[in-house]
Amino acid sequence: MRAKRSILNLSFGLGSQLITIFLGFFIPRLIMVNYGSEANGLIASIVQIISYLALLEAGVGAASLQALYKPIAQNDRSHINSILAATSSYYKKTGVYYFFAVVLIAIVYPLVIHSEINKLSIMFIILLTGLGGAINYYFQGKFRILLIAEGKSYIETSIVTAANVLNNVVRIILLLQGVNIIAVQASFFVLTLLQIVVFYVYMKKNYKWIDLSLKPDFAAIGQKNSVLVHEISYLVFRNTDVLILTLLTNLKIVSIYVMYNMIFTIVDNVVQTVNGSMKSALGQSYHESKEAFLKLYDAFEVYFMGLIFAILTVAYILILPFMRLYTAGVTDVNYINFWLPVLFVAIKLLTNVRTSANNVITIAGHFQKTQNRSILESAINLIASIVFVLFLGIYGVLLGTIAALLYRSIDIVIYANKVLLDRSPWVTFKRWFTNIGVFLVIIAVTTTMNMNITSYIELIVWGAVLGIVILPIYYLISSLMEKSVFLYAWDHFKGYRAKLKRKVNSGSKVSV
Repeated sequence: MRAKRSILNLSFGLGSQLITIFLGFFIPRLIMVNYGSEANGLIASIVQIISYLALLEAGVGAASLQALYKPIAQNDRSHINSILAATSSYYKKTGVYYFFAVVLIAIVYPLVIHSEINKLSIMFIILLTGLGGAINYYFQGKFRILLIAEGKSYIETSIVTAANVLNNVVRIILLLQGVNIIAVQASFFVLTLLQIVVFYVYMKKNYKWIDLSLKPDFAAIGQKNSVLVHEISYLVFRNTDVLILTLLTNLKIVSIYVMYNMIFTIVDNVVQTVNGSMKSALGQSYHESKEAFLKLYDAFEVYFMGLIFAILTVAYILILPFMRLYTAGVTDVNYINFWLPVLFVAIKLLTNVRTSANNVITIAGHFQKTQNRSILESAINLIASIVFVLFLGIYGVLLGTIAALLYRSIDIVIYANKVLLDRSPWVTFKRWFTNIGVFLVIIAVTTTMNMNITSYIELIVWGAVLGIVILPIYYLISSLMEKSVFLYAWDHFKGYRAKLKRKVNSGSKVSV
C-alpha cells in the first residue's frame, strides 16, 4: 500500500511538474517582451513577498504532519480527528491575519518600491496575487495536511495541476493579446477560487468520517512554534534574496536573478516531489521498526542524492544555452553570466543534499531541540547577504546564502546521524564527496564538447541525452560504493514488481 501510494505521489507529482514547467516557461518571457524586465521583476518580487505569509501556516502545518504519522499508521481515526480539530482552529484564527496582511502589503509596498509602474496598479496586483492564497489557507489547509500524512498527496497534486494548467493557458492567451497586467492577475485569483471549490467537494465526498467537533488535541501540535523557527529559515533561503535585491538594487537585477532562479526552482520542485512521495512512508516506518527504517532511509538517501546531483549536473551544463535562447530579443539588461550558474548550483546542492537528514529530524519531532541552529542559519544568511550585496551586487546575496548553507547543512547531517541514527555522520559525508567527485569529472568532460545549441528542440534533445547518460553514471557509482544498500533496494524493487504482477494477473483491485 505504502509503496503504491509513493509511486502514485511520484508519478502525479512529476507529471504535474512537467506540465507546470512547460506552460510556466511562456509567461516570464511574454511579460518581459510585452511589459519589460521591470514588470517581470516586480511580479516576481510580489510573489516572493506574499510567500512570506506562508509563515502563518509553517509551524502548525509541519507539527500537525509529524503528529499525524503515528495515528494514521495505527488507523486511529478518533485521534486523527482530534489533531485535525486543533489544526483547523489554528488555521481559522491565522487565516484572518493572512487576509489583513495581504491588504497591508498592498498598501505599503507601492510606497517603498522604486518603479515606473503605477502605484495603484501595483496595489491591485498584490491583492489579486495574495487574496486567493488567503482564502485557500483558511478553508483547505487542514485537509491538505491530512492527505500528505496519509501518503495521498497525489490527490491534491491532481487538483492543483488542473487548476495550474487552466490558469497558465488563460494567462498566456491574455498576455498574447496584450491585456492589462491587472486583468492577467485577476484570472489567477478567479481560478484559485475554482480550485478551492473542487477540493472542498472531493473532501466532503471521500472523507465523511472527519469530525472537527471533537475536543482539539492542542498538545499534539504543541511544537508548532519551534517548527515555525525552522520554516522561517527555509523561507529565508527561498525568498530573502529577491527582497534584498528589490530594496538594495533595482528591479532589472531582480529580473536577472529570477530568470536563473526559475530554472533551479524547477530542480527544487522536482527533487522535493520525489522526497514528498516517500516522506509519509519514512514517517510511518520510523514509528514501527527502527531497523527497517534505517534500511529504507539509507536506500532513499543514496539514490535521492544521486538524482539531485544528476539533475543539477544537466541544469548546469544547459543553463547558459537556455538563457541565450530564452532572452533573445530582450535588450534592456544582459542575462548571460558565467558565475551565476556556478553559485546557484552550489546553493541547490547544499540545500537538497541535506534533505534526507532533515527528514529524520522532522519525523522524530526534534523541532525545539534544533531551533537555535535554524536561527543562527537565518542570521548568517541575512547579515552576510546584506553586507555582500553592497559590494558585490547579485553575487553578494548568493554568497551570503552559501555561507549560511555551509554551516547548517553540515550541522543537520551531524545531528541526524549522531543523535537520531546513532552512527557516524561520515556515512552521509562520504556520499557527498563521492557525488561531488562524479560531478566535477562530468563537468570537465562536457566542457570539451561543442554543444552549439541554436533552438529549443536541440536543447531538449541534449537534455534528454545528457539525462539518460548522467543519471545511470551516478547510480552505478553509488551502487558500487554502497553494495548493501543496492542489494536492499534491488530486493525491495523485485518484491514490489512480483506483487504487482500477481495482482494484475488475478485482476484484483487495490485501494489507494
